[in-house]
Amino acid sequence: MTETQQVPADEAGAAPVRSRTFTWTDPAATAAQVGSSSGLEMLLAMRDGLIPAPPILQLVGATGFEPEEGKVTVYMPAAEFHYNPLGSVHGGVIATLLDTAAGCTVHSTLPAGVGYTSLDLMTRFIKPVTIDSGVLRCEGAIISRGRRTAVAESHLYDERGKLLAHATSTCLIFDLPQA
Repeated sequence: MTETQQVPADEAGAAPVRSRTFTWTDPAATAAQVGSSSGLEMLLAMRDGLIPAPPILQLVGATGFEPEEGKVTVYMPAAEFHYNPLGSVHGGVIATLLDTAAGCTVHSTLPAGVGYTSLDLMTRFIKPVTIDSGVLRCEGAIISRGRRTAVAESHLYDERGKLLAHATSTCLIFDLPQA
């Protein structure tokens, strides 16, 4: 849950400040389940609330995701707390969404006992993202998947369907150690 509160300006006339509080579940609980089911099964369980989603989703304020095999869509409303000093959503937040969609797309193709990690993320910012962009939709899809590497792409769209940014990611695929 996220709560944003505005605190009145101080007597010196400084701008009002805002505060934000969020909660998350211990990530070790979710990490302990990696590899016990297929990647798609794990992502579906997260979507359905059967296992906790990773804290990064609460941190950035993501409101949901839709996993399918070889495709994942992540949703997040653009918010003030994402802003950089220029008055637009920070590129790191955008890259986080692009990386999440691309990485989870690779994860959705993996069988039980197999993991992955990102090797790179090549990002292109097309248009500024602001709160006027509304709910952002980030779609990930597989470009190529081999035995040891996978390449995925992700595209970030505003509420009206305009492309804001895109990325490609290469992921290393590996067998997880057996417990």
